Amino acid sequence: MTITTGDTLPEATLSRMGDDGPEQVALSSLTKGRKVVLFAVPGAFTPTCHSAHVPSFIRTKDQFAAKGVDEIICVAVNDPFVLQAWDTATGAGDAGLTLLSDGTGAFTAEIGMNFDAPPVGLMGRSKRYAMLVEDGVVKLLHAEDNPGTCETSGGEALLAAL
Repeated sequence: MTITTGDTLPEATLSRMGDDGPEQVALSSLTKGRKVVLFAVPGAFTPTCHSAHVPSFIRTKDQFAAKGVDEIICVAVNDPFVLQAWDTATGAGDAGLTLLSDGTGAFTAEIGMNFDAPPVGLMGRSKRYAMLVEDGVVKLLHAEDNPGTCETSGGEALLAAL
């Protein structure tokens, strides 16, 4: 079943790079009592993710903050080492975005946003989407029909819907 507006995010443990290497983080600890933008990409360093999706949230971060958004989180089905390198390449962390790894794809599959694209070597990846989550509940969800486009799930489009 695909997650939709009004649903509560499932319990999920994601990972990120900490001072001592990979560390686990409960998604609920980042959403409980907070307003969070959560967006997902098919893969770090892939063309649309790298040149359009992440930059759209870097550009709009301050505008989201002005609307009460506490944090912007990007989820990718990549390992935390790849996300650390991608963070450095994009400047996402320096801009105030949080990159989280769903390395096993368990969270992505549980919310029904997984897909495979064998012709381009993407297996067990996440569909491209952006959502506004308040206290763990999905308030807005913008999912792309095509993982190669970033129109409805970009920062500007989600911001305009707030």
